Parts: sequence; C-alpha cells; structure tokens
Amino acid sequence: MLATLKILLLGFSLLYLLPIGLSAALYAARGGGAGWQIADRSSTGLLPAAATHHPAVVRVLAAQTVRWRGIFAVHCWIVFKEEGAARYTRYDYTAWGEPIRMNGFEPDGRWFGHAPDVVFAADGAEAAALIPRLRQSIAAYAYRNQGDYRAWPGPNSNTFVAAVLDGLGLPIALPPTAIGKDFPHDGRWLRATPSGTGWQISLGGYAGLTLGWVEGVELNILGAVAGMDLRRPAVKLPGLGRIGVGG
Repeated sequence: MLATLKILLLGFSLLYLLPIGLSAALYAARGGGAGWQIADRSSTGLLPAAATHHPAVVRVLAAQTVRWRGIFAVHCWIVFKEEGAARYTRYDYTAWGEPIRMNGFEPDGRWFGHAPDVVFAADGAEAAALIPRLRQSIAAYAYRNQGDYRAWPGPNSNTFVAAVLDGLGLPIALPPTAIGKDFPHDGRWLRATPSGTGWQISLGGYAGLTLGWVEGVELNILGAVAGMDLRRPAVKLPGLGRIGVGG
C-alpha cells in the first residue's frame, strides 16, 4: 500500500508539479509580462487582410493568458469572416462586462502582450459552411449572463470556445493548457468529446478523463491536464502544453 502511494506521488510530481514548476520558472525568466493596462494588444498579422481576401475564413486562436495565470493557462477565442465580408468577427468570453464579447479586440491581436497560436483553420467553402453553425452555437450558449463567468474550474473563456465547437465534428483539440475546456457546460458528467471521436468524464471540471482519437488521452486533475496525443504523437503537460508533432 505504501509502495503504491509512493508511486502515485512520484507520478503526480513528474506529470503535474514539475511541468508547472518549469512553466513558472520560464514565466519569471521572461519578466512576468507587462502590466495588463499597458500590454500590447495590436494585430499580429496572422489573418489575411479582410478587405482584399474574398473567401470565408474561420480561425480558433489561443494565447497565454494575462498575469500569473499565464503560468498555467491560455485564453482561446473564435474569429470568422463570411465570403466577401470586409471585416472579421471575433468572439471572446470574458470576466468583465457582458461575458460574450464581440469585436472587443483585434481579431488576431496579442492577448495582453502574448501572441496567439492558430489552433484550427478553415477557409473557403469549408469555412462558409461552418459560420452559420458557429453563430447558432454562440447564440445557444447557456452561460451568457453577468456573473456566470468563473475563472476556475469554469465556465470561462475556454469553456465557451469548447461549447461552441462541441458537436460540430471538427478535428479540433484545444490546448491542454486551455483550463476550463473540460467544464461540463451541458451539465453531463459523461459525454462524447467535442470532436465526436471519443468519450469524456468530467467531475464538475475539477477532475476528469478524456479518451478520443482527436483529443488523445487526457487526465484532468484540478483543471491541469496531462496526457498523450496518439494521432499526432506528443505529450501534454500542465503549464508547458503540447510537446510533439505539430505542437
């Protein structure tokens, strides 16, 4: 019994405490980021110029979140542009004002100083077919009232994006550092994964297990996710994120 406990504690330390410690050290080495009031939120140029790019566009973006929470988590958002539209539409879920925020920031802007990565991209006919479904899913999101937002374990910005993408059958796995993505936005503790390629158990977002071809194997402990991606070989670690092919 004691030997088993020691093995479990060692595994927890290697898979959770050590990666978070390394992430904290990296955060400190970079200076911890600028104060949020003066942090850069300008465009990064990740998106084609809307005025001259005719085809429809859909993007899911993620960037390290603001202040010390960036040690653990990223902030995800959704951007799209209909065919022929002259501007992009961006949706975030935030802790201030109306939780569902439309066009509150540059579509591909830095998130308080941190440049985003592209989690998912669709263009042309594929994007055009997705946009009405995205709008419908955003309109149906349950936690849309002031006071609904909770940074941990959710519903937060990543819960919102996961819920909007849920059931669309897209090959998208939000980053393991998207804390809140596993919060049960529909109240079910057992459900299909957002991609529809596996199953997920979630105990209120505080703990859970995900098994899916797109999502891989993910063990959630207090919101921190460790696991493996088999489809595109990689490991997933708290704080450090996905490390491997296409990471």
